[in-house]
Amino acid sequence: MTDILIGRNDSTSVNLDARYGNRHGMIAGATGTGKSVSLMVLAEGFSKLGVPCFLADAKGDLAGLSMAAGEPGDKLRARLARLALNDWKPQANPVIFWDIYGKLGHPVRATISEMGPTLLGRVLELNDTQEGVLEVIFKVADDNGWLLLDLDDLRSMLGFTSENAKDISAKYGLVSTQSIAAIQRAVLKLEQDGADQFFGEPALELADLMRQDMSGRGVINILAADQLILKPRLYSTFLLWLLSELFEQLPEVGDLDQPKMVFFFDEAHLLFDDAPPALLQRVEQVVRLIRSKGVGVYFCSQNPDDVPGNILGQLGNRVQHALRAFTPRDQKAVKAAAETFVTNPKLDVAQAITQLAVGEALASTLRDGGVPSPVEQVLVTSPCARIGAITEAERSAVRQRSPVGTKYDTAINRESAAELLAARASEKVAAPVPAGKRTTSAQATEEGTGWSDTVKDVLLGSGRRQGMIEAMAKSASRTIGSRLGQQIVRGVLGGIFGGKR
Repeated sequence: MTDILIGRNDSTSVNLDARYGNRHGMIAGATGTGKSVSLMVLAEGFSKLGVPCFLADAKGDLAGLSMAAGEPGDKLRARLARLALNDWKPQANPVIFWDIYGKLGHPVRATISEMGPTLLGRVLELNDTQEGVLEVIFKVADDNGWLLLDLDDLRSMLGFTSENAKDISAKYGLVSTQSIAAIQRAVLKLEQDGADQFFGEPALELADLMRQDMSGRGVINILAADQLILKPRLYSTFLLWLLSELFEQLPEVGDLDQPKMVFFFDEAHLLFDDAPPALLQRVEQVVRLIRSKGVGVYFCSQNPDDVPGNILGQLGNRVQHALRAFTPRDQKAVKAAAETFVTNPKLDVAQAITQLAVGEALASTLRDGGVPSPVEQVLVTSPCARIGAITEAERSAVRQRSPVGTKYDTAINRESAAELLAARASEKVAAPVPAGKRTTSAQATEEGTGWSDTVKDVLLGSGRRQGMIEAMAKSASRTIGSRLGQQIVRGVLGGIFGGKR
């Protein structure tokens, strides 16, 4: 079986054909309408097919994929009967937890070098001139064999470039201190968002995301993002880096029977809100081309228009939950969402979107030849895993069973640019001054009674002659005494004759 059941109605079923799982998709709907359940259904379905998944857990409720659902109650039994899911049984999924901050999962890290000057420049929102300076900094580090692993290395290279701007400009091109200062400010802003914990080693290896368990099921990688989404810059930095790494490292495979990996980006609007045009262009490029690498990308958001139109047009599989048309913007979003579906003469899509119950959705997937199917209103199926959060003890138990814990839980700080430049500066300070470049004071100290003694005799004198300082002191004393005497005389005479001093 290579289909994933999304939902059913009284007359038909809507399935996602695994052959078109890499054609990307969209899950949209207002808060509380069932988007998370639809995401779990798709992730669980891909996992059963042996396809590893990666998803960002923005609210903490997707962690339930790691636990089997409880015994069904009356409400769930009625739902299962309506969906004709006779073989449904509670079942956990193979899960690995990740967390950039290392609290709710294994730490996720990347090095500055892996990020590269182009992507890092776009994340820092640098202009073309500043991005050119950043490329020079990377080139200088490469030519000298200085590793750029964390933000300390990048800051050290910025300082080194500023101090040696003249020499570096002569060899690599103009490097202005103004551009360096602008990059330093951008790095500081990124660091305040928590990037100092993201950049470092051991760096995440993509092979550890593309795992299967012993039974052949695809591992579901869950990134704890409840704190991360509060810092959209770091969140978008990580997601864009991950997509870029997949795009650059994976070989071209064309259309497969099923994807090699699937990504789910929850709260997708955070990836695009206030993003500079260059960043949007990069995301669009990656989404458009990564399909040929066998990777599917699924965006989750409240409104379809949270995703730019150029990217939205690449998303062939759609699951639309209810939207509430309370405001003019909401009404516009409802109309836009309805127009993206292939029409169904039996269904008024615009009206249905506002009247869907919780757990219901409008769904359309790609058929043979990659042609979208007409939209259907369906009852979304129920996942076999728990719907909702898990306890700390349950999360800890999953982490202890993880096959990658010993690899990533302990940070590594190798000798890199920061340490090498600090050692270089210390050696420069401690190094002896060459003989040809010694200062006058150093020469005088070494020469002892030479020139320094001659100067001393001239200034202070010797036993046989008076020195300049002594002669000047006596002359000044005589002058002061003479003038003081004249001043006293003038004062006395002025008092006698009634004049002024």
